[in-house]
Amino acid sequence: MQKNTPPRSTIRLTRRGRIALVVTAAVVVGTAVAVPLLILGREKGDGRPATLVIPEGRRASQVYAAVDKALALPAGSTKKSLAKAALKLPGDAKGNPEGYLFPATYPIPEKTTPEKLLALMVDTANEKFNGAPVAAGAQRNAMNVYQAVTIASIVHAEAATRADMGKVARVVFNRLERGMPLQMDSTVNYALGRSTRRTTESDTRIDSPYNTYQRMGLPPTPIANPGEEAVRAAINPSPGDWLYFVTVRPGDTRFTADQAEHQRNVAEFNALRKKAGAAT
Repeated sequence: MQKNTPPRSTIRLTRRGRIALVVTAAVVVGTAVAVPLLILGREKGDGRPATLVIPEGRRASQVYAAVDKALALPAGSTKKSLAKAALKLPGDAKGNPEGYLFPATYPIPEKTTPEKLLALMVDTANEKFNGAPVAAGAQRNAMNVYQAVTIASIVHAEAATRADMGKVARVVFNRLERGMPLQMDSTVNYALGRSTRRTTESDTRIDSPYNTYQRMGLPPTPIANPGEEAVRAAINPSPGDWLYFVTVRPGDTRFTADQAEHQRNVAEFNALRKKAGAAT
């Protein structure tokens, strides 16, 4: 992300961006799959869990639901507690903890509250993100820590494997630097409140600040809560000129800077998907 990249507030969809938009298929095939949050270490006696495990890449909504379950609270209780939680979030977050509910294992002592659990998650995120490696890495790439976490959340959702994270991060940077829309399925799915591997042309036309097919720059917030590996990829993207990628089949994610080559890869993906559908 070069220093001459326009700030998000001033970036608009350019004609070049519109031409680059490929509506025949997603630029990326999202790989995020909703996996239940895990509650571990049940105590003797009352049966309440002793710890709560938040896996990497879960959305805030999933974390709230897990806390409700762990504390045996009515659904929606944890989300309602945000107003009085006094979370130490960066100013850019505007009170939204998405991205800062750090994935880890958290103890659940007696008489704990949603506010205390959320505060512990945010404090852990601040400890991880505001240290020298991440802060310096963000500055080196001409962005702040919140933008790095936002990119990391996209990287986690889009990368088919951990080995691909650095490449996905580079695609994000290359597109931003060239004034191209990110065109990430994961951000559209976040706006729609779902996780899927297929994004339709209609989906890419939704009116949302998270629709990176229609809006330039990064989405207004992270789209999940990334772990340390995704954050490292966001501040240390792999070297390359890639602008497109698609996971044609498991273990076969293809990165390219050539749109025609990408179209061929997408066509192969669609043919394989059609073939698999016909076989079921």
